[in-house]
Amino acid sequence: MKRNQTLLATALITLGLAASVTVSADTKVVVLGTGTPVPNGERAGSSIAVIYNDEAYIFDIGAGVVQRAIQAYEQYDIEALYPTKINHLFLTHLHSDHILDFPELLGTYWWRRESQIQVFGPTGTQAMSDGANAMLAKDTQTRLQDKSPVTNREAYRANITEFDEAGVVFDENGITVEAFPVTHGDWDLSYGFKITTPDKTIVMSGDTSYNDEVKRQAEGADILFHEAISHEGWQNLSEEWQAYHQYAHSLTTEIAELAEEAQPDLLVLYHVLHYGAPIEGVVDEVKQHYTGEVVLAEDLAIFE
Repeated sequence: MKRNQTLLATALITLGLAASVTVSADTKVVVLGTGTPVPNGERAGSSIAVIYNDEAYIFDIGAGVVQRAIQAYEQYDIEALYPTKINHLFLTHLHSDHILDFPELLGTYWWRRESQIQVFGPTGTQAMSDGANAMLAKDTQTRLQDKSPVTNREAYRANITEFDEAGVVFDENGITVEAFPVTHGDWDLSYGFKITTPDKTIVMSGDTSYNDEVKRQAEGADILFHEAISHEGWQNLSEEWQAYHQYAHSLTTEIAELAEEAQPDLLVLYHVLHYGAPIEGVVDEVKQHYTGEVVLAEDLAIFE
């Protein structure tokens, strides 16, 4: 029944009827960005929002994601996605396409923010946040010194929690977030996340090559979000780029093998590198070797 509900929501999203779907009153997932480092005007950088108990938990924050959050707030009437209401951010790793909108979130209307943003990320996240504060320093100083009222004088900076190993990084208010290491090129600290609420289990691969830990975490999950590289597009690359991408990312054929063993209720492909091949083709590539349900994520898709 759970699988059928999720797929119903997905089907209606595809038909443009997502706003009218209410399958679960508790947890919903809003895709804020599906892009990669390759510029694409239709796809913001990588980001997924889990909404539970009227609170937004954001996973990665690539370029354009804050505008996508505002669009989702307006389109779906999800107040938790209004920038000043976003209180929790989790980072898989510190590649630019996963963090470029962090200064945007930090600086957007912060003087009306009630709480500091709680950020959970691998070692290096504090230095990134300090850099954002340095970039915004003149703006911050002026707003603190002029006569306009400021709701919380500490809200211009985030509260950072760094981690460097697998384990639970957040467990409050009925939602648990576990980080697990993945293999993304030469990154020493790159992670996926498993999010558990009373009604859903959601797994995000982050950026990774084929990884047995992703498979283990995704076993029986309601939704597995997995990055992907088109096998067709990859075949047309030079040998050097083929070697790199197989070292750092997951081919559709490999994702199919992983999903066939893990058997999530729904496989969602995001952060898709396709290199000249039609991006929609990644679904067919996976389906050639995987018997489960699989869809291609689009910005502002919502799963309930």
